[in-house]
Formats: sequence, structure tokens, C-alpha cells
Amino acid sequence: MGYRVAVVGATGNVGREILEILEQRDFPADEIAAVASARSAGDVVRYGLDDEKELVVQDLETFDFSGWDLGLFSPGAKVSAVHAPRAAEAGCVVVDNTSKFRMDPDVPLIVPEVNPEALAGYTKRNIIANPNCSTIQMVVALKPLHDLATIRRVVVASYNSVSGAGKAAMEELFEQTRSIYANEPVTREQFTKQIAFNAIPHIDVFMDDGFTKEEWKMRVETQKILDPNIEVCATCVRVPVFIGHSEAVNLEFDVPITADEAREALRAAPGVSVVDHQVDEGYVTPVECAGEDPVYVSRIREDESIDTGLAMWIVSDNLRKGAALNAVQIAETLIKSHIRKAA
Repeated sequence: MGYRVAVVGATGNVGREILEILEQRDFPADEIAAVASARSAGDVVRYGLDDEKELVVQDLETFDFSGWDLGLFSPGAKVSAVHAPRAAEAGCVVVDNTSKFRMDPDVPLIVPEVNPEALAGYTKRNIIANPNCSTIQMVVALKPLHDLATIRRVVVASYNSVSGAGKAAMEELFEQTRSIYANEPVTREQFTKQIAFNAIPHIDVFMDDGFTKEEWKMRVETQKILDPNIEVCATCVRVPVFIGHSEAVNLEFDVPITADEAREALRAAPGVSVVDHQVDEGYVTPVECAGEDPVYVSRIREDESIDTGLAMWIVSDNLRKGAALNAVQIAETLIKSHIRKAA
């Protein structure tokens, strides 16, 4: 007996990716509903790669979650704030990809390779939070190293693709690039500055301490998921890449570990692929990670400026592991351990 799964925000970048991944991973669903805002109701979205598998989008405002087992939500924080609790109260377990519930103490914040045991707390609100895309790929790589030698401090610069800001942001990069080549005026609506051929050190709103909210998320989410004692200093930059976030990460441990020890631990870790050859093309870039599931780690090296430091380069598809794939993996973990169907 399979599960009934509602994909909320099904017409967005992440929602479409969730539908594709559910099909690719042969998720045991008897029924899948595509749900979105009223303006998308009646549209058709494809489920998986088969052109014949199509779903008619249903209106979120009137959708009845009673009898649905799982709700994979990615409609935006304000929408999730209203409809995720409504779904949870109807008995549908919500995996929410927005920022709304991540720091709620009664809502587990989950990366299955890192803290699956925290899923046990989902019954408090019937909601599970999917972390920020930048945080997910970093903690997947940090977990095996933290198990090897306790991490004290992380300094990270993230280079975030425009897909993290949605379809309109991707279109803006395309149009600005076209305008520059055509010698036409460049217009901007989605970003604070021109994104084409540029780098913008500003993602989300500025906070009182001078950090942006994206940088704050990387700190507090890492502490909630991995260890509250880890200090994190992040600088998050939007770059003219369509898909794939990159991170330059510097780690300080409580005891020294070598680069070779780090490589060995990372190679044995779930969800991690080590591609680390000190030659031309011996590392992974966003171009290679797009459409792929793993978190790729390259450029692993000992930091000679301190006795207990390592530096590394981390790349992952932000729409897959950074969002949709992680949500589906949470659902897979749930049905294995918590909400099994009777045969």
C-alpha cells in the first residue's frame, strides 16, 4: 500500500524538481497531487520524465489535506505559514522547504545524512523543516569531519547561483547577458545590482549586526543541525551561475587532522563525492554538479596559518540536494522509520 503525497508549490523550480525526483527514486506513492496558487490552478505539470505522466494543478486555497500522508511544501514562507499548519492539523505530515519553521524549537530541521535521529520530534507539530540550500551542502560535508575531530569554527564564503532566487531571477540573468552582448540597456528587478558578469555580496535582507539573513541562516541552522557549539562566520555572494552553489570553507578543529584523513572520512560518508586532484580540471564546478545528487568536495588542504585547520571547496546542485532531493530524502526516512503503511 503506497502513500498519498501532495506537492505544494508544484509549478516553481523546486516543486517541479520534487516531482521529477519522486519519479526518479520510485517513491512509493499511490497518488500525487500538484498544488499551487489559484493563478496556476488548472495548469498541467509533468510528473517525472514521461510526457504521459501529467498532473492538473489544484488550488491550494481550497485543497483538502485530509487523507493525504505527506505534504512536500515549497510555496514561499508566507504561504507555508498559513497552509502548512492547516495541512498538519489535517493529519498530513509536512516537509517544508521554506524558512518559516526552521528555527522553531518544536520543528526538526533535518538533513538525513547528518541528523536523522532528530526526526523523532516531528509529532510535536507534524511539520519538518528543510534547511537553507547553502547550509545543507555544507553540513553534509562537515558531519564526517566533525565526527573525526570536533569542529570549533567555520569561515565560509558561498557563491550562490541565481536559481536560488527563483525563475524570475534566472530570467533576469539571461536577459541581462543578452542585453550586454546586444549592446542594449541592462535593466534589473530581481537583484540590487546587475547580476550578469558581476558578483553581489548581498543575499536576503541586512540585519542589525551587518550580516545578511542568508549569512545568519548558515550560522544558526548549522548549530541546530550539527552542533550548537560550532561558530560560523559566513559571507554569501550571488554570482552569475544558473544552477549550483559553491562554497569556500575554512575549518578550525580542536585537534589537528591531515588532508588525507579528511579525504578518507569524506569518501566514506553518505551523500559526499570527493573529486580532489591537484591538476587542471581536478575539481568540481557548478557546471558539472547541475542535475547531480551528491555534495562534491574538492581542493582539500591543510591550512598552514593555524595548527588545526583545513580548507576545502564544496559544490552542489541547489535545486536538488539543496532543496528538492533533501525534502524527498526526509520523506523516505519518515516512511522507513515513522509512518509505515500497513501491507
